[in-house]
Amino acid sequence: MLLAIDVGNTETVVGLFSDSVSGGGASAEGNDTGPRDGNEPSGLSHHWRLSTVAERTADEHALLLTQLLDLDGLDIDDAVSGIAVTSSVPLVTASLRQMVIRWFDVPSVVLEPGVKSGMPILYDNPKEVGADRIANAVGAYDLFGGPCVVVDLGTATTFDAISPAGEYLGGAITPGVAISLDALFAHAAALRRVELIEPRSVIGKSTVESIQSGALYGFAGQVDGLCRRFAAVLGECTVVATGGLSELISPYSDEIEYVEPWLTLHGLRIIFERNSPTS
Repeated sequence: MLLAIDVGNTETVVGLFSDSVSGGGASAEGNDTGPRDGNEPSGLSHHWRLSTVAERTADEHALLLTQLLDLDGLDIDDAVSGIAVTSSVPLVTASLRQMVIRWFDVPSVVLEPGVKSGMPILYDNPKEVGADRIANAVGAYDLFGGPCVVVDLGTATTFDAISPAGEYLGGAITPGVAISLDALFAHAAALRRVELIEPRSVIGKSTVESIQSGALYGFAGQVDGLCRRFAAVLGECTVVATGGLSELISPYSDEIEYVEPWLTLHGLRIIFERNSPTS
C-alpha cells in the first residue's frame, strides 16, 4: 500500500492507500448542494493527523510511523509498498528523505520541481508553486474536472485555479485563520483566545462573540469574495475546500460546494502513480 505524507507548517497528514485502486472517484458523485463532510478518497484505508515538528530526526519519523500503523494492527514492513511525500517544511523534507533511505526499501516520490505532475503549471516561475498546491490541483481536477478553485484553509489560506483543460493557472495567498488570530491576540492586550463556535448573532453582544463573529463570518466572507473574483475570470466553476480548518469555515461560506479533507493525499497518490516505474 502507498503511504502518503502531507507535511504542512502546522499539521502533518498521513494516509495509507490500498494498491487496488487507481485514479479518481473519491467523492464527486452527483450534484450535491452545500458543503460535504468530506468522504474518504477511494482506497484510503487509514489516515492520521499529527503536529508538524521540524526537529524530528529521520529515526523519530520512522518510529512514529511504525507506531501509528501498529495502533491499527499493521506491520509497516508488510503494509507499505511505496511512499509519497509533499512538504512545506524543508527540515522535515530532508528528514523524511533520510528516513526513506535508512529504513525503507520501497519506491518513493518527493513532490518537488522536476517531478512529473501531469498538470501544466502556468505560473511565471513554476518552481515557486508549493508542492501541496500542486497536489491539491491535481486531486481536484481528477475529482471535479475544470474549471475549479481549490481553497486550502491551513496555516495560510491559499486559492488555486485550474482551467477546463487541466492547467494550473495560479492563485492567491492570504494569512490563515490561526495565524491571523495569533497576531490579534499578541498585539491587542485586552483580547483573549476564544473557542471558535457560531455566536448567537453576527452582531456580537460580548467581546467573545465579537471575536467569534469576526473569525467565522469574516474569513468565510474572504473566501466568498475571492472565489467570486476568480469565477469572474474563469466562468462558472466548482469550489472545493480542504485543509485543517476547512470544516470549521465552510458551513459559513456561500461559495464552497465540496469539502475534501484528504484532497492533498488524493493528488499525491495520483502523482506517485504517474512517476512509478510501471506508469
